[in-house]
Amino acid sequence: MSAEKYNTKLAAVLSASVAEFGPLMGEDEAATIQALKTHRQAMCSTIERHQGRVVDSEGGRLLAVFDSTAEALQCAIGIQEQLRTLNEGLPDGGGIPFRIGVHLGDVTKKEGKVLGDGFQVAALLDEMADAGGICISGNAYLQVKGRVKAEYEPLGEHRLQDIAEPVRAYRVLKKPEKSIHAFGKTWLMSHLETRLDIIKLIVLAMSVLVGAAGLWNTYFRSPSPPAGVASVKKVALPLPDKPSIAVLPFENMTGDPKQEYFADGFTEQIITSLSKIPELFVISRNSSFTYKGKPVKVQQVSEELGVRYVLEGSVQKSSDRIRINAQLIDATSGQHIWAQYYDRDLKDIFGLQDEVILRIASAMSVNLTAGEQARAWAQGTKSLEAYLKFMQGREYRYKGNRESNALARRMAEEAIALDPKYAEAYVLLGVTYNTEVYQGTSRPEDAIPKATELIQKALSLNGSLADAHSALGVLYAWSGRYDEGIAEAERGVELDPNSGQVYFNLGFLLRMAGKPKEAIPVIQKALRLEPMAPDAYNRQLALDYFQAGDCKEALAACDKGLKRQPDHLVSRVIMAAVYGSCGREAEARKEASEVLRINPKFSVESFMRNTPYKNPSDRDHVVQGLRKAGLQ
Repeated sequence: MSAEKYNTKLAAVLSASVAEFGPLMGEDEAATIQALKTHRQAMCSTIERHQGRVVDSEGGRLLAVFDSTAEALQCAIGIQEQLRTLNEGLPDGGGIPFRIGVHLGDVTKKEGKVLGDGFQVAALLDEMADAGGICISGNAYLQVKGRVKAEYEPLGEHRLQDIAEPVRAYRVLKKPEKSIHAFGKTWLMSHLETRLDIIKLIVLAMSVLVGAAGLWNTYFRSPSPPAGVASVKKVALPLPDKPSIAVLPFENMTGDPKQEYFADGFTEQIITSLSKIPELFVISRNSSFTYKGKPVKVQQVSEELGVRYVLEGSVQKSSDRIRINAQLIDATSGQHIWAQYYDRDLKDIFGLQDEVILRIASAMSVNLTAGEQARAWAQGTKSLEAYLKFMQGREYRYKGNRESNALARRMAEEAIALDPKYAEAYVLLGVTYNTEVYQGTSRPEDAIPKATELIQKALSLNGSLADAHSALGVLYAWSGRYDEGIAEAERGVELDPNSGQVYFNLGFLLRMAGKPKEAIPVIQKALRLEPMAPDAYNRQLALDYFQAGDCKEALAACDKGLKRQPDHLVSRVIMAAVYGSCGREAEARKEASEVLRINPKFSVESFMRNTPYKNPSDRDHVVQGLRKAGLQ
């Protein structure tokens, strides 16, 4: 068949049907048909106003499709309000109540007809709705929550013949405190005595609004994108020349804070797999997770991170089941490119992750080669228990304190005990030893060899781990193997071209090896992948400029970090060193006093202990700057 005859796309489907159509026809067929005609005309007009398209309208049922789920639901609410007004004008018992269902799913155009599972699910939902009410699917709910003023009552999951996955349903409730019109007869209308009063009030209100809108549009209003669409002019960073995406933290739907690690781990696995695809530009974890727990809109994320696509969703882990809702949105157009609901056995999580990655890449028109698929989905472990231990350990690691580092180590050790060939667990375990050096709880000569051994073990099991190559590169620097370290870090970048962390590590190694000018663009790349990067990224850039002799840029980079964390010790130390070396003694001494305020026991020797510079002159450059600032 030709492509024109079979064209499948994601769309919001609205299904409306008459409640108790048969009895109404039996009571007065002629009056019912006439009233139905009037109702259908009103519904079609409302659908058209909301940029929808009617694809079927026979008997007591009407089907329509929309590009926007929010528009579909707003249309459904508008239809119910309009029909309720029409029904009030009919003789007692002559009203025709409709039920409406809204679903986001695939629809197929086949030889001029529009078909697909999306219509079946929408029809199921409208049958579940009360007369005059609305039900929506879980896919639709994810699109409209926080965007359409209403309340949603969960109705659980429902099976539909010929549909593999169960359908999660929600009843849409009126929200009178947010809108005086909500669904039914409004308070204002109930206080007007006649319909003539209503008409007069509406005409007057419309006249005032139209006049005010005309003045605003003519004299004040500047062009802006449609509501819910990201503005290219407002994007903080230029959009990349390839498909760009940010993956927001998946929402933990269990209500149990102890399950946060699972939702976060699933999100991170999606980010990690996507970032290995060279044809994509993927925002790294740290920046994506700044939105965790915040009610943000996709256009805001797009504008702040400089990406076109945003993926969001939810995870529910219950006993031996996992339920995932995911949706991919083109923030520059407001269109929902792909959405899917999964209900699987927990042991199928690895296959589920692979399926989600493939669907996302396909939706963004990225065709993966066999090699790219193998890299993105490199085998980790087949042990679910080991994987859950690893996810918990990784979550502990991100907390960054001594206690959490110890817990991360324990989880990694338990994961390895469950699966001795689990490469990622060896990486995590090795990183906990390296972390101890920076925390000052272990000496480099004790911890670095152990960390190196573990990372090398991981690479012997799986040589495609970008973070393992990157971490090994940093460890080699401690042993004076700078060229080997840079080569390992470059291999990490090759394997994961979208990881801010591996670029950060490469930049660190270049600076330690006495190549600060080469390090600057590398750290700048890391900052593009992490628009909301940890302050360590700006500190690293500041040191690169400092070592390259650019005082102005060094101070500017460090100042960015201090604006967010004015009491960060390392940022203050770097500022003191830069001011001291650049001959600005007054500012240097001021920064030195801030350093001692934050840590009265600060010493230059202790601070410089964990810095493996290749050239002693680079280390001395920092020390001299601190001495000139008055620090000892």
